[in-house]
Amino acid sequence: MNGTLSGRVAVVTGASRGIGKGIALELGAAGATVYVTGRSATAGRLPGTVLDTAAAVGELGGTGVPFVCDHRDDEAVAGLFAAIRAEHERLDVLVNNVYNSPASARWLGRPFWEVPPRAWDESFDIGVRSHYVAAHFAAPLLIESGGLIVNVSSPGAVHYTHNTVYGVAKAAVDRLTADLAHDLRDTGVTAVSLWPGIVDTELLQLVPADATGHRSITLPGEGTFDLAEAQSPRFVGRAVAALAADPDRRARTGKPWRTAELARAYNFTDLDGTIHEAEPLAG
Repeated sequence: MNGTLSGRVAVVTGASRGIGKGIALELGAAGATVYVTGRSATAGRLPGTVLDTAAAVGELGGTGVPFVCDHRDDEAVAGLFAAIRAEHERLDVLVNNVYNSPASARWLGRPFWEVPPRAWDESFDIGVRSHYVAAHFAAPLLIESGGLIVNVSSPGAVHYTHNTVYGVAKAAVDRLTADLAHDLRDTGVTAVSLWPGIVDTELLQLVPADATGHRSITLPGEGTFDLAEAQSPRFVGRAVAALAADPDRRARTGKPWRTAELARAYNFTDLDGTIHEAEPLAG
């Protein structure tokens, strides 16, 4: 897809590492200018900063622009889109990916009475409200370009996954997508949710291998997942790049789409040449 997005401008929120980084890299590999947002200007417990991701975007042929931003700060988010208008006078793609995964991971498999109320705020402030705020400030630019909004969500929107708070937050993201699409129906802007499978992010890469070199993760109440079958973050990125390059993407607006489903529709694979579904291991 090299060059297919040349001249396009994108924002990927929460792109210091993980899924956001994978999306930013694939947009860059397709030639886009990618604004990479996140709080990480210096490495912490997990590797990766907005500076690292922006540099990697450049190495792949795009233009990476790091923008240190706390997405709980509405003024900072407004400043991001004001800077994009001043520097480029256009925005073609907004990917709302920012999410507090380490905080969410503390409560995996817990019934709601064991999950403190602050977990609700952690999930909704960063995982839902931040998407609305970014879309709000991005909308005038996206309407001018007939652009694309991608909200990174999860199948947890429609069936129990991880815990009650997680599922309700993801259902809210998908409802947000549907209602953004409704409001944008006469503008040419496409809004979709994206459902990755199990993704081998830096957080999951902390899972140690067993004596045979095999890595798996057991999610309470959900099953055991073979991490050899996990999607790479760049597989998710290829789904976003394919949507951004598709002149007929409006047919998909308002709906959630699995990354593997888009891979089959757009004929792309993961880095290893396969399409990973990340199904539970037998038993």
